[in-house]
Amino acid sequence: MPPPKSKGGKMLGLINWRLKVTINDGRALTGQMLAFDKHMNLVLAECEEFRRVRPKKKPGDESAPAEQELKRTLGLVILRGETVVSLSVEGPPPVVDDDKKNSLPVGPGRGMPAGRGMGMMPPMGAPAMNRPPMPFPPGMPGPPPGFRPPGFPANMPFPPPPGFGGPPPG
Repeated sequence: MPPPKSKGGKMLGLINWRLKVTINDGRALTGQMLAFDKHMNLVLAECEEFRRVRPKKKPGDESAPAEQELKRTLGLVILRGETVVSLSVEGPPPVVDDDKKNSLPVGPGRGMPAGRGMGMMPPMGAPAMNRPPMPFPPGMPGPPPGFRPPGFPANMPFPPPPGFGGPPPG
């Protein structure tokens, strides 16, 4: 039984492959294909342009001068699909060595998560909260029991906001 065909078709199978793309003005671009779309727009990485140039003919010369091929390094290129004439495979995707990734030296610092969303509970012995998140009306010491922050004991009242801690001094 043949292997199942990929849903994306032939172009999706060429992602990361090294391709030679010929465009309608005669130039050839060689690079690693990173992306494509329905219009055949292409994104090529490490792209090089090759074009054939004929030197000008001198009036005294009857023999045609030899064509020369000029190479130009372009880098990352977005190529409009309207200009693409042909695609051909130059080579397979580059081999990624997992050993190189894992053999990096350990750097300074600690690997900590980036603190998005709700924070973790405070460590034991540390105050849970200095004050409620917003002032509450008189006679209401804090949120009702179902609306307390995670890890906050249910029967413990919130401390008073700053400036309302007790009787005035003196």
